[in-house]
Amino acid sequence: MDRKSWIAIALSVAGLFAWQWYVSKYYKPQLAKATTATAAAPTPVATPAVDSTPVLTPPTETFLSARSESLSNANAKFIFNNGTGGIEEVALSMHKGENASPVSLNRSRSMPIGGLGFSPGEVLGGFEMTTDPAKGEAVFSSKQPSGLEIAKRFTVPMGENKEKPYAITLDITFKNPSTAPLQVPEFFIGTGGAAPLHVNDLPMYTCLNWAHGGSMTNIDVNWFSSSSVPIIGISIHGPRPLYEETKPDIEWVAVTSQYFCTIITPKDATQTQSVWSMRFDAPKLNDTPNFGIQGGLKSKGFTLAAGEVVTRSFEIYAGPKELPLLRKLGATQDKVMNFGMFGFVSEFLLWSMNGLHGLLGNYAASIIVLTILIKSALWPVQNKATKEMRKMASLSPKMTEMREKHKDNPQKLNEETMKLYKEYGVNPFSGCLPMLIQIPIFFGFYAMLGTAIELRNSSFFWVVDLSQPDTITNLLGFPINILPLLMAGTMVWQMVITPKTGDAMQQRIFYFMPIIFLVFCYNYASGLALYWTTQNLFSIVQLYFTRNQPLPTLEKKSIIAKREAQLAKKKSKKPPTP
Repeated sequence: MDRKSWIAIALSVAGLFAWQWYVSKYYKPQLAKATTATAAAPTPVATPAVDSTPVLTPPTETFLSARSESLSNANAKFIFNNGTGGIEEVALSMHKGENASPVSLNRSRSMPIGGLGFSPGEVLGGFEMTTDPAKGEAVFSSKQPSGLEIAKRFTVPMGENKEKPYAITLDITFKNPSTAPLQVPEFFIGTGGAAPLHVNDLPMYTCLNWAHGGSMTNIDVNWFSSSSVPIIGISIHGPRPLYEETKPDIEWVAVTSQYFCTIITPKDATQTQSVWSMRFDAPKLNDTPNFGIQGGLKSKGFTLAAGEVVTRSFEIYAGPKELPLLRKLGATQDKVMNFGMFGFVSEFLLWSMNGLHGLLGNYAASIIVLTILIKSALWPVQNKATKEMRKMASLSPKMTEMREKHKDNPQKLNEETMKLYKEYGVNPFSGCLPMLIQIPIFFGFYAMLGTAIELRNSSFFWVVDLSQPDTITNLLGFPINILPLLMAGTMVWQMVITPKTGDAMQQRIFYFMPIIFLVFCYNYASGLALYWTTQNLFSIVQLYFTRNQPLPTLEKKSIIAKREAQLAKKKSKKPPTP
Protein backbone atom coordinates (compact mmCIF):
# COMPACT_ATOMS: atom_id res chain seq x y z
CA MET A 1 0.00 0.00 0.00
CA ASP A 2 1.44 3.35 -1.02
CA ARG A 3 2.04 6.42 1.14
CA LYS A 4 -1.11 8.24 -0.04
CA SER A 5 -3.31 5.31 0.96
CA TRP A 6 -1.82 5.21 4.45
CA ILE A 7 -2.35 8.97 4.81
CA ALA A 8 -6.01 8.59 3.72
CA ILE A 9 -6.60 5.83 6.28
CA ALA A 10 -4.88 7.79 9.04
CA LEU A 11 -6.96 10.88 8.29
CA SER A 12 -10.19 8.82 8.27
CA VAL A 13 -9.46 7.29 11.67
CA ALA A 14 -8.41 10.68 13.06
CA GLY A 15 -11.65 12.18 11.75
CA LEU A 16 -13.67 9.43 13.45
CA PHE A 17 -12.06 10.07 16.83
CA ALA A 18 -12.39 13.85 16.33
CA TRP A 19 -16.11 13.38 15.76
CA GLN A 20 -16.42 11.29 18.92
CA TRP A 21 -14.57 14.00 20.84
CA TYR A 22 -16.94 16.63 19.43
CA VAL A 23 -20.01 14.59 20.38
CA SER A 24 -18.72 13.98 23.91
CA LYS A 25 -17.96 17.68 24.32
CA TYR A 26 -21.04 19.30 22.79
CA TYR A 27 -23.68 16.57 23.10
CA LYS A 28 -23.68 16.23 26.85
CA PRO A 29 -25.69 18.16 29.45
CA GLN A 30 -24.36 21.66 30.00
CA LEU A 31 -25.35 24.50 32.26
CA ALA A 32 -27.63 27.07 30.74
CA LYS A 33 -26.05 30.36 29.74
CA ALA A 34 -29.38 32.04 29.04
CA THR A 35 -31.79 32.91 31.81
CA THR A 36 -35.03 30.93 31.65
CA ALA A 37 -38.24 32.71 32.49
CA THR A 38 -39.88 31.50 35.68
CA ALA A 39 -43.43 31.04 36.75
CA ALA A 40 -43.33 34.34 38.60
CA ALA A 41 -42.69 36.37 35.43
CA PRO A 42 -45.11 39.23 34.74
CA THR A 43 -48.25 38.11 32.98
CA PRO A 44 -49.46 39.99 29.87
CA VAL A 45 -52.95 41.34 30.15
CA ALA A 46 -56.06 40.67 28.13
CA THR A 47 -57.82 43.89 27.19
CA PRO A 48 -61.51 44.50 26.53
CA ALA A 49 -62.66 44.79 22.96
CA VAL A 50 -64.14 48.22 23.75
CA ASP A 51 -61.58 50.13 25.84
CA SER A 52 -58.07 49.68 27.22
CA THR A 53 -58.96 48.75 30.79
CA PRO A 54 -56.89 45.67 31.82
CA VAL A 55 -58.92 42.51 32.23
CA LEU A 56 -56.36 39.86 33.26
CA THR A 57 -53.83 40.65 35.97
CA PRO A 58 -51.65 38.15 37.84
CA PRO A 59 -53.05 37.53 41.33
CA THR A 60 -50.85 38.93 44.09
CA GLU A 61 -51.08 35.66 46.04
CA THR A 62 -50.23 33.41 43.11
CA PHE A 63 -47.67 31.28 44.96
CA LEU A 64 -48.22 32.32 48.57
CA SER A 65 -50.89 29.72 49.37
CA ALA A 66 -49.84 26.93 46.99
CA ARG A 67 -50.84 23.39 47.92
CA SER A 68 -50.71 20.04 46.17
CA GLU A 69 -53.19 17.19 45.79
CA SER A 70 -52.90 13.98 43.79
CA LEU A 71 -55.03 11.57 41.76
CA SER A 72 -53.81 8.07 41.02
CA ASN A 73 -54.60 5.11 38.83
CA ALA A 74 -52.87 1.75 38.43
CA ASN A 75 -50.13 3.22 36.23
CA ALA A 76 -49.39 6.71 37.52
CA LYS A 77 -49.81 9.30 40.23
CA PHE A 78 -50.68 12.81 39.02
CA ILE A 79 -49.79 15.60 41.44
CA PHE A 80 -51.68 18.89 40.96
CA ASN A 81 -50.80 22.32 42.37
CA ASN A 82 -53.13 25.29 42.67
CA GLY A 83 -50.20 27.73 42.71
CA THR A 84 -49.42 26.92 39.10
CA GLY A 85 -52.81 25.63 38.01
CA GLY A 86 -51.57 22.35 36.54
CA ILE A 87 -49.75 19.05 37.00
CA GLU A 88 -46.49 19.65 38.82
CA GLU A 89 -45.31 16.02 38.67
CA VAL A 90 -46.28 12.62 37.23
CA ALA A 91 -44.93 9.55 39.06
CA LEU A 92 -44.99 6.43 36.86
CA SER A 93 -45.52 3.48 39.19
CA MET A 94 -44.85 0.91 36.42
CA HIS A 95 -41.36 2.27 35.66
CA LYS A 96 -38.50 2.41 38.13
CA GLY A 97 -35.77 5.04 38.22
CA GLU A 98 -32.79 5.52 40.50
CA ASN A 99 -32.91 3.60 43.82
CA ALA A 100 -35.94 1.64 42.53
CA SER A 101 -38.22 4.65 43.03
CA PRO A 102 -40.92 5.43 40.44
CA VAL A 103 -39.84 7.52 37.46
CA SER A 104 -41.03 11.12 37.90
CA LEU A 105 -41.82 13.36 34.95
CA ASN A 106 -41.60 17.14 35.34
CA ARG A 107 -40.02 16.79 38.77
CA SER A 108 -38.73 20.03 40.35
CA ARG A 109 -40.20 22.24 37.63
CA SER A 110 -42.08 25.51 38.23
CA MET A 111 -43.60 25.19 34.74
CA PRO A 112 -46.50 22.73 35.18
CA ILE A 113 -47.92 20.31 32.65
CA GLY A 114 -51.11 21.91 31.34
CA GLY A 115 -50.21 25.33 32.78
CA LEU A 116 -51.81 28.40 31.21
CA GLY A 117 -49.54 31.28 30.16
CA PHE A 118 -49.53 34.32 27.88
CA SER A 119 -45.79 34.52 27.17
CA PRO A 120 -43.16 31.79 26.71
CA GLY A 121 -41.86 30.54 30.05
CA GLU A 122 -44.59 32.03 32.25
CA VAL A 123 -47.65 30.58 33.92
CA LEU A 124 -50.83 32.08 35.36
CA GLY A 125 -51.34 30.94 38.96
CA GLY A 126 -53.45 31.65 41.99
CA PHE A 127 -56.25 29.16 41.23
CA GLU A 128 -58.67 27.62 43.66
CA MET A 129 -58.45 23.82 43.40
CA THR A 130 -60.81 20.96 44.21
CA THR A 131 -60.29 17.27 43.46
CA ASP A 132 -62.74 14.38 43.13
CA PRO A 133 -60.90 11.03 43.35
CA ALA A 134 -64.07 9.09 42.51
CA LYS A 135 -64.40 10.86 39.15
CA GLY A 136 -60.68 11.36 38.68
CA GLU A 137 -61.13 15.12 38.31
CA ALA A 138 -59.07 18.11 39.42
CA VAL A 139 -60.86 21.44 38.90
CA PHE A 140 -59.15 24.86 39.02
CA SER A 141 -61.00 28.17 39.01
CA SER A 142 -59.89 31.78 38.94
CA LYS A 143 -61.80 35.04 38.75
CA GLN A 144 -59.92 38.02 37.34
CA PRO A 145 -60.42 41.61 38.56
CA SER A 146 -62.30 42.38 35.35
CA GLY A 147 -64.81 39.63 36.12
CA LEU A 148 -63.51 37.17 33.54
CA GLU A 149 -63.77 33.62 34.89
CA ILE A 150 -61.28 30.88 33.96
CA ALA A 151 -61.92 27.23 34.82
CA LYS A 152 -59.59 24.28 34.12
CA ARG A 153 -60.77 20.69 34.44
CA PHE A 154 -58.27 17.81 34.35
CA THR A 155 -59.77 14.32 33.99
CA VAL A 156 -57.47 11.41 34.84
CA PRO A 157 -58.16 7.87 33.52
CA MET A 158 -59.18 5.83 36.54
CA GLY A 159 -59.23 2.11 37.27
CA GLU A 160 -57.66 -0.49 34.99
CA ASN A 161 -57.69 1.74 31.91
CA LYS A 162 -55.37 -0.14 29.55
CA GLU A 163 -56.47 1.76 26.47
CA LYS A 164 -55.08 5.17 27.49
CA PRO A 165 -53.66 4.88 31.04
CA TYR A 166 -51.48 7.99 30.72
CA ALA A 167 -53.87 10.22 28.74
CA ILE A 168 -55.45 13.14 30.63
CA THR A 169 -58.22 15.35 29.30
CA LEU A 170 -57.90 19.12 29.88
CA ASP A 171 -60.84 21.46 29.32
CA ILE A 172 -60.21 25.20 29.72
CA THR A 173 -63.36 27.32 29.98
CA PHE A 174 -63.45 31.11 29.62
CA LYS A 175 -66.63 32.81 30.82
CA ASN A 176 -67.64 36.44 30.46
CA PRO A 177 -70.29 37.18 33.14
CA SER A 178 -70.27 40.92 32.39
CA THR A 179 -72.44 42.90 29.99
CA ALA A 180 -69.50 44.06 27.82
CA PRO A 181 -67.45 41.98 25.36
CA LEU A 182 -63.96 40.91 26.40
CA GLN A 183 -60.93 40.08 24.26
CA VAL A 184 -59.05 36.99 25.49
CA PRO A 185 -55.48 37.10 24.13
CA GLU A 186 -53.50 34.25 22.62
CA PHE A 187 -52.46 31.81 25.34
CA PHE A 188 -50.03 28.94 25.76
CA ILE A 189 -50.60 25.50 27.23
CA GLY A 190 -47.35 24.26 28.78
CA THR A 191 -45.88 20.82 28.23
CA GLY A 192 -43.89 20.93 31.42
CA GLY A 193 -40.26 19.86 31.21
CA ALA A 194 -38.26 16.78 30.17
CA ALA A 195 -34.69 15.95 31.16
CA PRO A 196 -32.36 12.93 31.17
CA LEU A 197 -33.26 10.61 34.04
CA HIS A 198 -30.11 8.48 34.02
CA VAL A 199 -26.48 9.55 33.88
CA ASN A 200 -26.07 7.54 30.63
CA ASP A 201 -29.23 8.87 28.94
CA LEU A 202 -28.22 10.63 25.73
CA PRO A 203 -29.03 14.37 25.70
CA MET A 204 -29.74 14.27 21.94
CA TYR A 205 -33.01 12.52 22.87
CA THR A 206 -34.05 15.43 25.13
CA CYS A 207 -36.16 17.21 22.52
CA LEU A 208 -39.07 19.41 21.66
CA ASN A 209 -41.14 17.70 18.95
CA TRP A 210 -44.14 19.14 17.17
CA ALA A 211 -46.26 18.14 14.19
CA HIS A 212 -47.76 20.13 11.34
CA GLY A 213 -49.27 18.70 8.17
CA GLY A 214 -48.49 15.14 9.25
CA SER A 215 -44.72 15.72 9.50
CA MET A 216 -42.68 16.22 12.67
CA THR A 217 -40.09 18.89 13.48
CA ASN A 218 -37.74 18.52 16.43
CA ILE A 219 -34.89 20.28 18.20
CA ASP A 220 -32.79 18.93 21.06
CA VAL A 221 -31.32 20.78 24.05
CA ASN A 222 -28.08 21.42 22.16
CA TRP A 223 -29.96 23.74 19.78
CA PHE A 224 -29.77 26.40 22.51
CA SER A 225 -26.01 26.08 23.01
CA SER A 226 -23.47 28.25 21.26
CA SER A 227 -21.83 26.45 18.35
CA SER A 228 -18.43 26.60 16.73
CA VAL A 229 -16.37 24.65 14.21
CA PRO A 230 -14.63 21.73 16.00
CA ILE A 231 -10.94 22.16 16.88
CA ILE A 232 -10.67 25.40 14.85
CA GLY A 233 -13.06 27.18 17.19
CA ILE A 234 -14.70 29.52 14.66
CA SER A 235 -18.05 30.63 16.12
CA ILE A 236 -21.21 29.70 14.20
CA HIS A 237 -23.76 31.26 16.58
CA GLY A 238 -24.05 32.28 20.21
CA PRO A 239 -26.44 30.93 22.87
CA ARG A 240 -30.09 30.97 21.87
CA PRO A 241 -32.49 31.52 24.79
CA LEU A 242 -35.81 30.86 23.00
CA TYR A 243 -37.11 28.68 20.19
CA GLU A 244 -40.41 29.80 18.67
CA GLU A 245 -42.05 28.68 15.44
CA THR A 246 -45.33 29.85 13.95
CA LYS A 247 -47.43 27.51 11.80
CA PRO A 248 -51.18 27.14 11.38
CA ASP A 249 -52.97 24.02 12.55
CA ILE A 250 -50.30 22.51 14.80
CA GLU A 251 -51.40 18.97 15.55
CA TRP A 252 -49.45 18.34 18.77
CA VAL A 253 -46.34 19.36 20.69
CA ALA A 254 -44.18 17.21 22.97
CA VAL A 255 -41.13 17.30 25.20
CA THR A 256 -39.20 14.04 25.36
CA SER A 257 -36.33 12.39 27.18
CA GLN A 258 -34.78 9.17 25.92
CA TYR A 259 -37.59 6.87 27.02
CA PHE A 260 -40.42 9.14 28.24
CA CYS A 261 -42.48 12.01 26.85
CA THR A 262 -45.22 14.52 27.55
CA ILE A 263 -47.49 15.34 24.60
CA ILE A 264 -50.15 18.09 24.33
CA THR A 265 -52.75 17.45 21.60
CA PRO A 266 -55.49 20.04 20.92
CA LYS A 267 -58.94 18.64 20.14
CA ASP A 268 -59.24 21.33 17.44
CA ALA A 269 -55.92 21.91 15.66
CA THR A 270 -57.34 24.86 13.68
CA GLN A 271 -57.21 26.91 16.90
CA THR A 272 -53.41 26.55 17.25
CA GLN A 273 -50.73 28.71 15.67
CA SER A 274 -47.26 28.39 17.23
CA VAL A 275 -44.93 26.54 19.62
CA TRP A 276 -42.14 27.69 21.91
CA SER A 277 -39.34 26.04 23.82
CA MET A 278 -36.65 26.90 26.38
CA ARG A 279 -34.04 24.89 28.19
CA PHE A 280 -33.51 24.74 31.95
CA ASP A 281 -31.11 23.47 34.59
CA ALA A 282 -32.32 20.07 35.79
CA PRO A 283 -31.20 18.22 38.94
CA LYS A 284 -27.64 16.96 38.60
CA LEU A 285 -26.92 13.30 37.88
CA ASN A 286 -23.88 11.97 39.79
CA ASP A 287 -22.72 15.58 40.32
CA THR A 288 -22.84 16.13 36.54
CA PRO A 289 -24.67 19.22 35.25
CA ASN A 290 -27.94 18.13 33.67
CA PHE A 291 -30.02 20.00 31.17
CA GLY A 292 -33.72 19.78 30.25
CA ILE A 293 -36.21 21.24 27.80
CA GLN A 294 -39.68 22.73 28.25
CA GLY A 295 -42.24 24.08 25.81
CA GLY A 296 -45.76 25.13 25.04
CA LEU A 297 -48.48 25.26 22.41
CA LYS A 298 -50.09 28.60 21.52
CA SER A 299 -53.86 28.76 21.04
CA LYS A 300 -55.52 31.62 19.18
CA GLY A 301 -57.18 34.49 21.03
CA PHE A 302 -60.87 35.26 20.68
CA THR A 303 -63.61 37.69 21.72
CA LEU A 304 -66.13 36.77 24.40
CA ALA A 305 -69.52 38.36 23.99
CA ALA A 306 -71.50 39.32 27.08
CA GLY A 307 -72.45 36.15 28.95
CA GLU A 308 -70.59 33.92 26.47
CA VAL A 309 -68.69 30.79 27.43
CA VAL A 310 -65.89 29.27 25.30
CA THR A 311 -64.12 25.98 26.02
CA ARG A 312 -60.83 24.79 24.51
CA SER A 313 -60.03 21.09 24.98
CA PHE A 314 -56.69 19.27 24.96
CA GLU A 315 -55.39 15.77 25.58
CA ILE A 316 -52.21 15.31 27.62
CA TYR A 317 -50.10 12.17 27.43
CA ALA A 318 -47.44 11.89 30.15
CA GLY A 319 -45.80 8.48 30.10
CA PRO A 320 -43.39 6.08 28.43
CA LYS A 321 -42.49 5.91 24.74
CA GLU A 322 -44.49 2.76 24.06
CA LEU A 323 -45.44 2.55 20.40
CA PRO A 324 -48.86 0.85 20.88
CA LEU A 325 -49.90 3.43 23.51
CA LEU A 326 -48.76 6.37 21.36
CA ARG A 327 -50.70 5.08 18.35
CA LYS A 328 -53.89 5.01 20.40
CA LEU A 329 -53.66 8.80 20.73
CA GLY A 330 -55.08 9.01 17.24
CA ALA A 331 -52.80 11.37 15.29
CA THR A 332 -49.09 11.09 14.47
CA GLN A 333 -47.83 11.15 18.06
CA ASP A 334 -45.94 7.88 17.48
CA LYS A 335 -43.39 9.94 15.52
CA VAL A 336 -41.81 10.94 18.86
CA MET A 337 -40.13 7.52 18.67
CA ASN A 338 -37.96 9.20 16.01
CA PHE A 339 -36.97 5.94 14.27
CA GLY A 340 -35.52 7.80 11.26
CA MET A 341 -35.16 6.69 7.65
CA PHE A 342 -35.27 2.98 8.53
CA GLY A 343 -38.41 3.40 10.63
CA PHE A 344 -40.22 0.50 8.99
CA VAL A 345 -37.29 -1.77 9.91
CA SER A 346 -37.27 -0.47 13.50
CA GLU A 347 -41.00 -1.07 13.86
CA PHE A 348 -40.73 -4.61 12.51
CA LEU A 349 -37.83 -5.39 14.83
CA LEU A 350 -39.68 -3.93 17.83
CA TRP A 351 -42.82 -5.92 16.99
CA SER A 352 -40.77 -9.10 16.54
CA MET A 353 -38.78 -8.55 19.72
CA ASN A 354 -41.92 -7.99 21.79
CA GLY A 355 -43.54 -11.06 20.24
CA LEU A 356 -40.56 -13.23 21.15
CA HIS A 357 -40.50 -11.71 24.64
CA GLY A 358 -44.06 -12.92 25.09
CA LEU A 359 -42.81 -16.47 24.43
CA LEU A 360 -39.39 -16.36 26.10
CA GLY A 361 -39.96 -13.88 28.92
CA ASN A 362 -36.53 -12.25 28.52
CA TYR A 363 -35.51 -9.43 26.18
CA ALA A 364 -31.88 -10.54 25.86
CA ALA A 365 -33.03 -13.99 24.77
CA SER A 366 -35.49 -12.30 22.39
CA ILE A 367 -32.67 -10.30 20.76
CA ILE A 368 -30.51 -13.43 20.40
CA VAL A 369 -33.32 -15.53 18.89
CA LEU A 370 -34.43 -12.68 16.61
CA THR A 371 -30.84 -12.30 15.37
CA ILE A 372 -30.58 -16.03 14.66
CA LEU A 373 -33.87 -15.95 12.75
CA ILE A 374 -32.70 -12.99 10.65
CA LYS A 375 -29.35 -14.60 9.92
CA SER A 376 -31.05 -17.90 9.05
CA ALA A 377 -33.29 -16.11 6.57
CA LEU A 378 -30.20 -14.52 5.01
CA TRP A 379 -28.26 -17.81 4.95
CA PRO A 380 -28.71 -18.43 1.19
CA VAL A 381 -27.47 -14.92 0.37
CA GLN A 382 -24.50 -15.22 2.73
CA ASN A 383 -23.69 -18.71 1.46
CA LYS A 384 -23.66 -17.58 -2.17
CA ALA A 385 -21.52 -14.57 -1.27
CA THR A 386 -19.02 -16.79 0.56
CA LYS A 387 -18.74 -19.10 -2.44
CA GLU A 388 -18.10 -16.12 -4.70
CA MET A 389 -15.44 -14.87 -2.30
CA ARG A 390 -13.77 -18.28 -2.34
CA LYS A 391 -13.74 -18.17 -6.14
CA MET A 392 -12.18 -14.73 -5.90
CA ALA A 393 -9.56 -16.13 -3.51
CA SER A 394 -8.78 -18.89 -6.05
CA LEU A 395 -7.95 -16.18 -8.56
CA SER A 396 -5.31 -14.70 -6.25
CA PRO A 397 -2.30 -16.31 -8.04
CA LYS A 398 -3.47 -14.96 -11.38
CA MET A 399 -4.14 -11.55 -9.79
CA THR A 400 -0.66 -11.46 -8.25
CA GLU A 401 0.90 -12.34 -11.59
CA MET A 402 -1.13 -9.66 -13.33
CA ARG A 403 -0.20 -6.96 -10.79
CA GLU A 404 3.47 -7.75 -11.24
CA LYS A 405 3.11 -7.65 -15.00
CA HIS A 406 1.27 -4.31 -15.13
CA LYS A 407 2.59 -2.63 -11.98
CA ASP A 408 3.63 0.44 -13.96
CA ASN A 409 0.34 0.75 -15.84
CA PRO A 410 -2.63 1.04 -13.44
CA GLN A 411 -5.13 1.61 -16.26
CA LYS A 412 -4.05 -1.56 -18.05
CA LEU A 413 -4.09 -3.47 -14.76
CA ASN A 414 -7.69 -2.39 -14.15
CA GLU A 415 -8.77 -3.39 -17.65
CA GLU A 416 -7.11 -6.82 -17.39
CA THR A 417 -8.59 -7.37 -13.92
CA MET A 418 -12.13 -6.69 -15.16
CA LYS A 419 -11.47 -8.94 -18.14
CA LEU A 420 -10.29 -11.74 -15.82
CA TYR A 421 -13.42 -11.42 -13.65
CA LYS A 422 -15.63 -11.56 -16.72
CA GLU A 423 -13.72 -14.48 -18.22
CA TYR A 424 -14.18 -16.64 -15.12
CA GLY A 425 -17.68 -15.37 -14.27
CA VAL A 426 -16.66 -13.88 -10.92
CA ASN A 427 -18.53 -10.93 -9.39
CA PRO A 428 -16.08 -8.86 -7.27
CA PHE A 429 -18.94 -7.12 -5.45
CA SER A 430 -20.91 -10.22 -4.45
CA GLY A 431 -19.29 -10.31 -1.02
CA CYS A 432 -20.70 -6.85 -0.24
CA LEU A 433 -24.35 -7.87 -0.62
CA PRO A 434 -24.80 -9.41 2.86
CA MET A 435 -23.23 -6.31 4.43
CA LEU A 436 -25.55 -4.02 2.45
CA ILE A 437 -28.54 -5.99 3.70
CA GLN A 438 -27.22 -5.80 7.28
CA ILE A 439 -26.86 -2.00 7.23
CA PRO A 440 -30.62 -1.15 7.45
CA ILE A 441 -31.05 -3.89 10.06
CA PHE A 442 -28.18 -2.48 12.13
CA PHE A 443 -29.49 1.09 11.98
CA GLY A 444 -33.04 -0.17 12.54
CA PHE A 445 -31.84 -1.78 15.77
CA TYR A 446 -29.84 1.36 16.60
CA ALA A 447 -32.88 3.65 16.31
CA MET A 448 -35.26 1.21 17.98
CA LEU A 449 -33.05 0.52 20.99
CA GLY A 450 -32.42 4.25 21.43
CA THR A 451 -36.04 5.12 22.20
CA ALA A 452 -38.10 1.96 22.82
CA ILE A 453 -38.61 1.57 26.54
CA GLU A 454 -38.98 -2.22 26.53
CA LEU A 455 -35.29 -2.89 27.24
CA ARG A 456 -35.11 -0.45 30.12
CA ASN A 457 -34.12 -2.26 33.35
CA SER A 458 -33.95 -5.62 31.49
CA SER A 459 -30.97 -7.63 32.70
CA PHE A 460 -28.74 -10.28 31.11
CA PHE A 461 -25.96 -12.01 33.07
CA TRP A 462 -23.64 -9.12 34.09
CA VAL A 463 -25.70 -6.57 32.12
CA VAL A 464 -27.91 -4.67 34.57
CA ASP A 465 -29.82 -2.67 31.95
CA LEU A 466 -29.90 -3.52 28.22
CA SER A 467 -30.83 0.07 27.43
CA GLN A 468 -27.54 1.31 28.93
CA PRO A 469 -23.83 0.46 28.40
CA ASP A 470 -22.78 -2.68 30.29
CA THR A 471 -20.08 -0.96 32.33
CA ILE A 472 -18.53 -3.32 34.89
CA THR A 473 -15.89 -0.92 36.23
CA ASN A 474 -13.93 2.24 35.44
CA LEU A 475 -10.23 2.24 34.72
CA LEU A 476 -8.59 5.64 35.22
CA GLY A 477 -12.01 7.21 34.68
CA PHE A 478 -12.66 5.23 31.45
CA PRO A 479 -15.66 2.84 31.49
CA ILE A 480 -14.96 -0.82 30.73
CA ASN A 481 -17.87 -2.14 28.64
CA ILE A 482 -17.65 -5.88 27.91
CA LEU A 483 -20.19 -6.43 25.12
CA PRO A 484 -18.71 -3.86 22.69
CA LEU A 485 -15.26 -5.40 23.26
CA LEU A 486 -16.67 -8.87 22.54
CA MET A 487 -18.36 -7.45 19.46
CA ALA A 488 -15.07 -6.04 18.14
CA GLY A 489 -13.26 -9.30 18.97
CA THR A 490 -15.76 -11.42 17.06
CA MET A 491 -15.52 -9.03 14.10
CA VAL A 492 -11.73 -9.56 13.99
CA TRP A 493 -12.23 -13.33 14.29
CA GLN A 494 -14.71 -13.25 11.41
CA MET A 495 -12.33 -11.26 9.21
CA VAL A 496 -9.44 -13.64 9.92
CA ILE A 497 -11.37 -16.68 8.64
CA THR A 498 -13.09 -14.87 5.76
CA PRO A 499 -11.61 -15.72 2.31
CA LYS A 500 -9.26 -12.92 1.29
CA THR A 501 -10.35 -10.99 -1.79
CA GLY A 502 -9.19 -7.79 -3.45
CA ASP A 503 -5.78 -6.23 -3.01
CA ALA A 504 -3.83 -5.76 0.21
CA MET A 505 -5.00 -2.18 0.67
CA GLN A 506 -8.69 -3.17 0.60
CA GLN A 507 -8.01 -5.90 3.14
CA ARG A 508 -6.29 -3.44 5.48
CA ILE A 509 -9.17 -1.00 5.17
CA PHE A 510 -11.64 -3.72 6.19
CA TYR A 511 -9.57 -4.32 9.33
CA PHE A 512 -10.54 -0.82 10.48
CA MET A 513 -14.21 -1.85 10.61
CA PRO A 514 -13.99 -3.30 14.16
CA ILE A 515 -12.54 0.00 15.39
CA ILE A 516 -15.33 1.98 13.72
CA PHE A 517 -18.09 -0.23 15.15
CA LEU A 518 -16.42 -0.25 18.58
CA VAL A 519 -16.40 3.56 18.73
CA PHE A 520 -19.96 3.68 17.38
CA CYS A 521 -21.42 1.25 19.94
CA TYR A 522 -19.17 1.62 22.98
CA ASN A 523 -21.35 4.00 25.02
CA TYR A 524 -24.66 3.03 23.45
CA ALA A 525 -27.36 0.59 24.60
CA SER A 526 -25.74 -2.78 25.31
CA GLY A 527 -28.66 -4.47 23.52
CA LEU A 528 -27.19 -3.24 20.22
CA ALA A 529 -23.77 -4.78 20.97
CA LEU A 530 -25.55 -8.00 21.99
CA TYR A 531 -27.30 -8.14 18.60
CA TRP A 532 -24.11 -7.47 16.61
CA THR A 533 -22.04 -9.96 18.65
CA THR A 534 -24.68 -12.65 18.11
CA GLN A 535 -24.79 -12.08 14.38
CA ASN A 536 -20.96 -12.15 14.25
CA LEU A 537 -20.89 -15.53 16.01
CA PHE A 538 -23.56 -16.88 13.65
CA SER A 539 -21.53 -15.69 10.65
CA ILE A 540 -18.41 -17.35 12.06
CA VAL A 541 -20.22 -20.69 12.35
CA GLN A 542 -21.49 -20.26 8.81
CA LEU A 543 -18.00 -19.48 7.50
CA TYR A 544 -16.53 -22.56 9.18
CA PHE A 545 -19.31 -24.65 7.64
CA THR A 546 -18.67 -23.22 4.17
CA ARG A 547 -14.87 -23.37 4.26
CA ASN A 548 -14.96 -27.15 4.86
CA GLN A 549 -16.65 -27.64 1.51
CA PRO A 550 -14.49 -28.41 -1.56
CA LEU A 551 -12.92 -25.41 -3.27
CA PRO A 552 -14.83 -24.26 -6.35
CA THR A 553 -13.33 -25.21 -9.72
CA LEU A 554 -12.36 -22.21 -11.79
CA GLU A 555 -13.37 -22.52 -15.41
CA LYS A 556 -13.59 -19.94 -18.14
CA LYS A 557 -17.10 -19.01 -19.21
CA SER A 558 -16.30 -20.01 -22.79
CA ILE A 559 -15.47 -23.58 -21.69
CA ILE A 560 -18.59 -23.76 -19.54
CA ALA A 561 -20.73 -22.50 -22.42
CA LYS A 562 -19.14 -25.08 -24.77
CA ARG A 563 -19.90 -27.94 -22.36
CA GLU A 564 -23.49 -26.79 -21.94
CA ALA A 565 -23.90 -26.69 -25.74
CA GLN A 566 -22.49 -30.23 -26.11
CA LEU A 567 -24.80 -31.53 -23.38
CA ALA A 568 -27.83 -29.91 -25.03
CA LYS A 569 -26.83 -31.42 -28.38
CA LYS A 570 -26.59 -34.93 -26.89
CA LYS A 571 -30.02 -34.58 -25.31
CA SER A 572 -31.53 -33.49 -28.63
CA LYS A 573 -30.12 -36.63 -30.39
CA LYS A 574 -31.74 -39.06 -27.95
CA PRO A 575 -34.63 -41.02 -29.56
CA PRO A 576 -38.07 -40.16 -28.18
CA THR A 577 -39.38 -42.44 -25.46
CA PRO A 578 -42.07 -44.79 -26.84
